[in-house]
Amino acid sequence: MKSSGNVITMHRKRRFDTWDVLIHLSLIIASLVCLLPFLHVAAKSLSSDAFVIANKVFLLPRGFTFEAYGKIFADASILRSLYVSVIVTVVFTLLGMIITICAAYPLSRKQLKGRTALTMIFMITLYFSGGIIPEYMLMNQLGMLDTLWALILPQAFSAFNFLIMKTAISSSIPVSLEESARIDGAGHFRILWSIVLPLSKPIIATLSLFYAVGRWNAYQDALFYIKQAVELRPLQLKLYYLVIQASESFQLEATQVQLSNPEVLKASCVVFATLPILCIYPFIQKYFVQGVLLGAVKE
Repeated sequence: MKSSGNVITMHRKRRFDTWDVLIHLSLIIASLVCLLPFLHVAAKSLSSDAFVIANKVFLLPRGFTFEAYGKIFADASILRSLYVSVIVTVVFTLLGMIITICAAYPLSRKQLKGRTALTMIFMITLYFSGGIIPEYMLMNQLGMLDTLWALILPQAFSAFNFLIMKTAISSSIPVSLEESARIDGAGHFRILWSIVLPLSKPIIATLSLFYAVGRWNAYQDALFYIKQAVELRPLQLKLYYLVIQASESFQLEATQVQLSNPEVLKASCVVFATLPILCIYPFIQKYFVQGVLLGAVKE
């Protein structure tokens, strides 16, 4: 009996180790799929034109040089686009979080009548939308074309983020805590400011990252809404125009830049546009993990 118990224990341990190896292998492969393309682009941006033309650059730079980044910082239009992207992303994230919190908190409280119907109305927008043409016509009628508000207001509220926030508040904020605050004379705004928001830091950080990354990477709305005001083009739209440019001559505002291979400038622009988000993520990583788990499970 003792030996058979040992065999069962060893079998279970072996099976657990097998699954453990498979899980770790899958995570490693997924990480490499995400990391290797970025390393390849970064290596191209730091390599000389001759090695890039010869297709000898893979994961490490060849003929190490910062020449492409020097051309980026020498171009006033790209730096201005970076400034526009930062301003739009910050305002968009703040406004999106304010709207999301103000919608999620009341709809997470059971005493609000009709909250189920209101939540369903928000959920419908996840599956159906007016479309690009009606949105463009609305922006035109409101006089928001060629303004920064066209990049901020239309997408400032996300129904998906709202549902995550609502679920997180419902599952993490006890009703008894709210009731005790009401006994002490606290109102809704006081409860929201002093109780709900401090206890919701992980989910707030997570959704803020969702809003910021989504706005930072978006360029399609800017492509439609920013036509005449060239100075209001965000960085991603500037990058888009560089990528689709087929010739080997890039016309910048200050100077005519001649490259033997435009792929080097394209790669440096990609890295230049990605670094700000990569620098922010490590500071909110712990909140990001907690927030995803908190908003995904409801008790």
